[in-house]
Amino acid sequence: MVTVFSKNNCIQCKMTKKFLEQHNVAFVEHNIDEQPEFVDELKANGFMATPVVQLPDGNAFSGFRPDMLRGLA
Repeated sequence: MVTVFSKNNCIQCKMTKKFLEQHNVAFVEHNIDEQPEFVDELKANGFMATPVVQLPDGNAFSGFRPDMLRGLA
């Protein structure tokens, strides 16, 4: 399962979620504004900005990355 860490008023987050929805990729969303317990986890993994997309294989990347998202579609 793909996990998307997002926050409110984040255009790149919205674009990432829209891409996944349009390509029928199931994902779980954790909004760090509403679930701040995930902030420390992201920082511990070196991420300082959203969105962060965690792939089923455990790898993750930050930002709206259509090149990476296409591999999930």
